Amino acid sequence: MGVTRKLLNWYARLSPSHGITKPPYEHVVQIGDPRLRKASEPVPIDKIKTEEVQKAIKKLQLVLNKHRALGMSAPQIGINMRIFVMQFTPKNLSMLSKEEVKLKGISVIPFTVFINPKLKVVNYQKVIHQEGCESIQGYTAEVPRFKEVEVSGLDENGASKTEVHKDWSARIVQHEIDHLDGKLYIDTMDRKTFECTCWEEVNLSKGKLVIPFSPQ
Repeated sequence: MGVTRKLLNWYARLSPSHGITKPPYEHVVQIGDPRLRKASEPVPIDKIKTEEVQKAIKKLQLVLNKHRALGMSAPQIGINMRIFVMQFTPKNLSMLSKEEVKLKGISVIPFTVFINPKLKVVNYQKVIHQEGCESIQGYTAEVPRFKEVEVSGLDENGASKTEVHKDWSARIVQHEIDHLDGKLYIDTMDRKTFECTCWEEVNLSKGKLVIPFSPQ
C-alpha cells in the first residue's frame, strides 16, 4: 500500500514553487485526471479564430515540442476542446534505425492541427506496435490500430481539410482522436505487454529512480 493521495497533495503544497495554474497547461496531465476520461466538446466554427482557441493551439504546439511528442490533444493540457496536433520531424526520424522506419512505415509529418476531427477507416487491417502516451508517463504496451484511416475536420484557420494517413501516422491520428473521446491506449492494449519502460534502471538503481513528468 502506497502513500495516500491526500498526503502527497499536502507535501506538494509545502513547496513555494507550486502556484495555482489554470488550463491550458504547459504540462501534460496524467492518468487519473478526470478530463482524460471526458469526451471533448466540438469547437464552434465561429470561435476558432478567438483568442481562447488560438491560445489552446499554441499551447498544444508548445507542449508537443517540449516533450518531443508525436501528437498532443487538448484534454492532455487540461481543456476538453475537440482539437489535436501532430508532427514527426526530420530530427525524430534521424534517431530511428532504417529497419524500424521501414517496419512501422514512419515518415516525416509537418506540424498539423485538426479541429473537430472525424475518423473513417480506409483499411481495416489491424497492425500491432508498442505504444506510449505522455499522459501515462513511463509505460508502454502493444496496441492494435487500423492500418489506414481518413481524417476530416478543420485547420487552425477554420478551413475544411481531409487527409489520409497510413501506418505510423494513422496510429498517431487514432491515438489522439481516442483522447478526444475520453479513451486511452490502455483500453485496447494487450494487457500482458504493459510494462514500465525503465524497469531495468529501477533494478540498477535499487529502486531509487524518479520518472520525470516534464522534460524541463
